[in-house]
Amino acid sequence: MLASQLQSPPRLLSLGDAAWTVEFGAEIDPQIHGRVLGFCSLLDTLSDDDRLVGVVEWVPTFRSVTVHFDPLQADAMALGEHLLGLAGQSGSLSAAGCRWSIPVCFEADCAPDLVDVAASCGMSPEAVIDLMTGTVFSVYMLGFLPGFPYLGGLPASLEMSRLASPRKVVPARSIAIAGRMCAAYPWESPGGWRLLGRTPVRLFDPNNRRRPALLAPGDELVWRPVGKDEYLAIERACAAGEFDLASLVQQEGVA
Repeated sequence: MLASQLQSPPRLLSLGDAAWTVEFGAEIDPQIHGRVLGFCSLLDTLSDDDRLVGVVEWVPTFRSVTVHFDPLQADAMALGEHLLGLAGQSGSLSAAGCRWSIPVCFEADCAPDLVDVAASCGMSPEAVIDLMTGTVFSVYMLGFLPGFPYLGGLPASLEMSRLASPRKVVPARSIAIAGRMCAAYPWESPGGWRLLGRTPVRLFDPNNRRRPALLAPGDELVWRPVGKDEYLAIERACAAGEFDLASLVQQEGVA
């Protein structure tokens, strides 16, 4: 894609009477997402800006940011114009969060689609695992379920369509791929992505009021392969509240 397309002026879109969406592009692309992160970072620094009075929260996606506000406190039109101005000067960030190293078990009962994916890609299951664990994934956004991370960076050689018939039950903490994306299911749910492994680490903890979702947009992660014994030991520690999540952080602030 041409650089001029990636740097197109942001657009302001109305989302009802209590939200504005600032759109930076029309593609899922690291440069566009960098502009999303840059805008969010700027908003984080402007808590004392009188022109942002009434703003409740903002939600980043692949290519846009939705800013929710209280219409009884904010002048909607003035706020929209201010947001558009900020978006034009916010710049870009390559990343804004932590880099995580998260354990994953790739044994057969945790990875029901691994063999089929490997065969479809013309490689061995071990080669698929090597690609998955040798990739630094970027957290683009959370959605679908609380704490469900959409991860960019999947190697092109692993691009796969969704299952023709989605599963009625995907086990919680399953690692999956579809298209050019990777993801992890925080909860047991239906789903049509290809399941390549499972992590013992909780991806969403409602009891953690400070950060219920383990991952956040702007974070990066690598999958660390573990055997079944280590998987079960970590799973038990997590269930008992004895696992130190800070031990999974490889690097703080990977911008």
